[in-house]
Amino acid sequence: MPAVTRVVLAEDEVLLREGMAVLLARFGFDVVAAVGSAPDLLAAARELRPDLVVTDIRMPPQRRDDGLRAAVALRTERPDLAVVVLSQYVQAEYAAALLDSGEGRGIGYLLKDRVAEVADFVAHLGTVRDGGTVIDPDVVRRLLHRPRDPLAALSAREREVLMLIAQGRSNAAIAAALHVTEAAVGKHMGSILTKLGLLPSDDTNRRVLAVLTYLRVGRPG
Repeated sequence: MPAVTRVVLAEDEVLLREGMAVLLARFGFDVVAAVGSAPDLLAAARELRPDLVVTDIRMPPQRRDDGLRAAVALRTERPDLAVVVLSQYVQAEYAAALLDSGEGRGIGYLLKDRVAEVADFVAHLGTVRDGGTVIDPDVVRRLLHRPRDPLAALSAREREVLMLIAQGRSNAAIAAALHVTEAAVGKHMGSILTKLGLLPSDDTNRRVLAVLTYLRVGRPG
């Protein structure tokens, strides 16, 4: 690791960007570029090859997760590139996406409020630069309490059956499509309902509830 950490900083709010650049310089970081959009972040990081990227998640041009997607793209190209992303809100799925890159090393996900805690913020940057991982405590709590994927317990065959049910097919049509007996389809359906926790009831159509669960979660991969 070089004696001075070279940083590309990406933040679309001008005052915050300039303030962070001054802050980082005061603590010995060399801010080689300070940019205001995701495309500029990609260009600067590819040209200057910094040791560390610090970026807001919501960046122009779309002001959605452009900064995060740029960070993940850079990590794909350079798995050793240390990246810290900043967010205004707790969005656990963004942390998960970032953690999937580069084996989870050299990554930081912090809420923007943490920047005001200067000593801790600078220490976190150093940890990430050195290959460590720093996730905001509020994000960790959200990750730990994310709702369990209700389809996770289903086997591959049960997911196929549920997908075909969601397409409106009858048990006979499903049996024909999967080249199994209707009895086998019925057995799979019973297992699906049990695993989804849809117990027998006179008041609900469990088959419909299973389909609604499938549609709410999205097509399983």
